[in-house]
Amino acid sequence: MIVALPLGLLIGILVGLLGGGGSVLAVPALVYAAGQEPRQAVASSLLVVGITAVVALLPRLRSGQIAWRIAVLFGLAGAATAFAGAAVSRLLADDVVLGLFAGLMIAAGVRMLLDEPVTGAACATTGGRVNWRRCLPRTVAGGLVVGFLTGLLGVGGGFLIIPVLAVALGLPMSTAVGTSLVIVAVNAAAGFAAHAGRTPLDLPVTVVFTGAAVVAALVSGRVAVRVDTERLRRWFAYLVLAVAVAVVLQISVGPSTG
Repeated sequence: MIVALPLGLLIGILVGLLGGGGSVLAVPALVYAAGQEPRQAVASSLLVVGITAVVALLPRLRSGQIAWRIAVLFGLAGAATAFAGAAVSRLLADDVVLGLFAGLMIAAGVRMLLDEPVTGAACATTGGRVNWRRCLPRTVAGGLVVGFLTGLLGVGGGFLIIPVLAVALGLPMSTAVGTSLVIVAVNAAAGFAAHAGRTPLDLPVTVVFTGAAVVAALVSGRVAVRVDTERLRRWFAYLVLAVAVAVVLQISVGPSTG
């Protein structure tokens, strides 16, 4: 349980600064550092990241950097497919779930390293306002895919949502981060509901993990406006790739819960 404290702090910092991304590290951390079974880690991760996203959102509510209509549409689309993802997850072996998770981490890490600033795409307007009607199809499509992955792999989806919002929809990075927090909270709630009752939680570890993440998210959320988010995204991409490699190595040498 002691290891849950520093891990929770790390997850909270990532969510507060980047508008998500914590869950992509939370599941491997809970499995390999806290000794949870993969399905238990998936449910715990969704609870931790969902609560942390709500807390990290609070300092941004007055910033005007949240595209609320896009957040709601994206989140509702994701909630609809999170239950399907959870159903598929229950049919797969633990190592298969972790293998898919590692593959997704590698794809997301590479994508974040390759992304270049985009302007004028889908939602972007010259006046800086967001035209949510113009990007409605991309918003719903992105929500459906991220929601399914949320239920399948226990990710809040922040590390996937940010590239979708910033690249596919053309939102400014600051707006993408704030909007992502709303979507992560909705997706995590739906994903946790899909897993609730089927997987027992390790309450002591989950409570410590969540408490540490919430405190870190509050602090980092207040300093996020003064941090170079593009540089953070690149460093986070390197971290995601490193963890993905570690997961693959662990799967190849022994049992996932060993």
